[in-house]
Amino acid sequence: MRVLSGIQPSGRLHIGNYFGAMRQHLQLQHDNESFYFIADYHALTSSPEPKQLKKYTLDVALDYLALGLEPEKTVFWRQSDVPLVAELAWILSCITPMGLLQRCVSYKDKVAQGITANHGLFAYPVLQAADILILNSELIPVGADQKQHIEVTRDIAIRFNNQYREILTVPKEHILESVAIVPGIDGRKMSKSYDNTIGIFESESQIKKKIMSIQTDSTPVDEPKDPDKCNIMALIKLVASADELGQWQEKYRKGGTGYGDVKKRLLQLVLEYFSPYRQKRLDLQSDLSYVENVLQEGAEKAGKVAFKTLSKVKKAVGLK
Repeated sequence: MRVLSGIQPSGRLHIGNYFGAMRQHLQLQHDNESFYFIADYHALTSSPEPKQLKKYTLDVALDYLALGLEPEKTVFWRQSDVPLVAELAWILSCITPMGLLQRCVSYKDKVAQGITANHGLFAYPVLQAADILILNSELIPVGADQKQHIEVTRDIAIRFNNQYREILTVPKEHILESVAIVPGIDGRKMSKSYDNTIGIFESESQIKKKIMSIQTDSTPVDEPKDPDKCNIMALIKLVASADELGQWQEKYRKGGTGYGDVKKRLLQLVLEYFSPYRQKRLDLQSDLSYVENVLQEGAEKAGKVAFKTLSKVKKAVGLK
């Protein structure tokens, strides 16, 4: 089955990205035909500084390759290296009802968070639909918050096929089941927009500073604690063995365990978990030509599929 997903280069990736989606993406590449791209066109909706966008795009490429993306199994590219997707997005926008986009919750949420409204942000689902449809994607792994955008993609594909002919593959969503909601250091969902993240490849001193600042309640050391209501325990669940997790849960319920001790152990576990990936990323940084070659080869493969789809679409709508 052909799987497609994209990730915005809007900042350094964090452990919430990894346990929430990236790990599942990397698992899916082994049993499927996988297409993963760095969504730099989408990142433009937040008007990033050009140098910053370029840096974050490279960071995402390095992170994915370091964390286990295999170019032999997965087509991996920069979205802007296959500009045909923008052409398809325009064609699709001409059959997409305004009401369909006005009902999208994501746009309303981002504006409510203070993000400046622009046409790109409003029309984001159409470009996302073009990303999916131009590659005949069948399965789209997304978080529950992106489910509506996949429904929009399906609506657009069905509308196009009904108006012209059966050209576009109607995809299915694959809702990712995270191990848990990954809390940030302030207890809210870990997110770059909240500035509460723990970066995968930050320096050890930065990671230590952030983990030791995780917010906790004021329960005294001697008192029992509920492990299911503790941000530190929610993070330990992601990186500890089942046996160790059970031991910590028992200690919490008995009392006598201080949050500082648990934070220190969490720091050790996080550093141990990502240690091999950290070394691989350092190796990749010393060979950026390899990283660029991977992205260019991926763009060439994706571009060939995109060209065939766009040619059929243009012919169907009456364009040369």
